Amino acid sequence: MKVIKATNNFNISKATTKIDTELSNEQLKDELKKIRKKLGKLQDTLYAHGKYAVLVCLQGMDTAGKDSLIREVFKAFNSSGIIVHSFKVPTTLEKNHDYLWRHYIALPARGKFGIFNRTHYENVLVTRVHPEYILGENIPNINSVADVNEDFWKQRFNQINNFEKHLTENGTLIFKFFLNLSKEEQKNRLLRRLEKKG
Repeated sequence: MKVIKATNNFNISKATTKIDTELSNEQLKDELKKIRKKLGKLQDTLYAHGKYAVLVCLQGMDTAGKDSLIREVFKAFNSSGIIVHSFKVPTTLEKNHDYLWRHYIALPARGKFGIFNRTHYENVLVTRVHPEYILGENIPNINSVADVNEDFWKQRFNQINNFEKHLTENGTLIFKFFLNLSKEEQKNRLLRRLEKKG
């Protein structure tokens, strides 16, 4: 299986959106079964040990397959040892706290797996495209979109790095995945969704 690792010089627009594994669908299904089994055993060990938690962070455009990946990969897990949290538009309660609060309260306990379907990175992705959303957070000294400047983004990136550093220093193993999808494939998937609904 080929994995593409993001480095400092990584450019997503140049990254491939399709990887040829040279395996048939049946072979891929067999590999997935083996991986599921290994992950299930790992979950049992993690739970018995009780010293670490695992956080799997999934990002990707709509239709990238985040839900399907969660359903298929973690199928063999004991349901009491895993929690999946999908982050939607922040609620009023969540907006009354700092932007990382809702992520903190959704973290897995030691001995458990947590999956974030969309993650804390939404706070520097969606809001970067729509900086007016930041105004809804009611942050001191942010009174207009003009206040959401490069210094603001640098501070937020540092906060997210510190959040992850704090988690790892306290026993959470973090695995981050971005499901890269071509615009053409996304269009095809959206059209298939519409056909199913129609």
